[in-house]
Amino acid sequence: MRLTAIGRTAVTATLVLAAAACGGRGETGGEAVATGAAQEQCQGQQTTGITDTTLKLGGIYPLSGPASAYGDIPKGIQAYFDYVNNEQGGIDGRKVEFVVRDDGYQPPKAVEEARRLVEQEEVFALFQTLGTPSTTATWDYANQRKVPQVFVATGASQWGTDTEHPWTIGWQPNYISEARVYAAYLKKEKPDAKVAILYQNDDFGEDLSGGFKKAIEGTGITVVAEQSYEVTDPSVDPQMRNLAESGADVFLNITTPKFGSQALAADVKNTKWNPLHIVNNVAASVTVLKPVGFENVQGIVSSSYYKDPNDPQWEDDAEMKLYKEKMAQYAPGSDPNIPYLTFGWAVASSFHKAMDAATCKTREGLMESVRNLDNVQVDMLLPGVTMQTSADDAFPIESMQLMEFKGERWEVFGEVIDTRAEFGPLTK
Repeated sequence: MRLTAIGRTAVTATLVLAAAACGGRGETGGEAVATGAAQEQCQGQQTTGITDTTLKLGGIYPLSGPASAYGDIPKGIQAYFDYVNNEQGGIDGRKVEFVVRDDGYQPPKAVEEARRLVEQEEVFALFQTLGTPSTTATWDYANQRKVPQVFVATGASQWGTDTEHPWTIGWQPNYISEARVYAAYLKKEKPDAKVAILYQNDDFGEDLSGGFKKAIEGTGITVVAEQSYEVTDPSVDPQMRNLAESGADVFLNITTPKFGSQALAADVKNTKWNPLHIVNNVAASVTVLKPVGFENVQGIVSSSYYKDPNDPQWEDDAEMKLYKEKMAQYAPGSDPNIPYLTFGWAVASSFHKAMDAATCKTREGLMESVRNLDNVQVDMLLPGVTMQTSADDAFPIESMQLMEFKGERWEVFGEVIDTRAEFGPLTK
């Protein structure tokens, strides 16, 4: 089940009042202004980290370590907030301060940084904790403290199916739905496929690989080999050699960026094994493919849900032009064609939309807002992809489009797939 009776009660009754927040007095006495009925509605809700002129957020990312490629995401977020602060007066008149901490992709360090952000920095919300392991390590703490942990940078299905952590919610399409998209593609293109899977040995890898295996049940598609790796492994070359021996004609690459590049390179080196290569979305950035050589990754398949800054079809797109202009202005030296920066811009814009929709500007109100998104359009998402949540559906984005790497960029193909409509609801 989704966030149904238990979860919604926690976010409404237990969170005090069912609205999106703007008023009351926080734990440290900071005050946000509301008037009339709204003031009465929001009275008593948490306003720690927010005043009538400021809004403080905290993010946790692997700026170092094996997943440091994701360190570009907060740069995109910061550029968006700098743009909004300097040119729009902030979010609803509040200047946003975004405090970023490095956990090195180590769950214990993530917990330490979450505590520092909440107890020392006194942030309004944990906006983005990156990675399934780090978010899993911190969500008990965030929920015990009743601190919003919103739009986490991981697609684990638990962020939308769990009913015990109402203060945590994802953003990107969940890994099981992504797996379903690849399964549907193979059913059409290679209905007798023999699949070899490489996956990260944690909830992230198991979510996507398990979702794929369930999605192919009853078909002619079979998984003939599986290999896992640890984030502390120096390389995945041994695993790739074992998978190649399986004779599989499809390789499903479920990795984070560092290991994604390694798996791609190993695939290239083994000229005797030439499977259709599917790489999961979180490792599909051109920054992962470029070290392998674009000429060596032609025809690999993945999926996406936001606009690719390298795709010429968005050259005259108003949001893409704004993004590239403001990245040059507020993040000089950063390459705007790196998709992780675009991801950051898109999720920051999504947060902006959620705060705008909040009736009350409080922690409770933010959670009420993100759990009641009504087909919210975010201009950096692909056309046809919107944010939608409800009492029984806690997955903000559930639409994706397949893409194939051609030349020096990804090309989307087919139609946007609404996984809710195509595959039915995702249950626990």
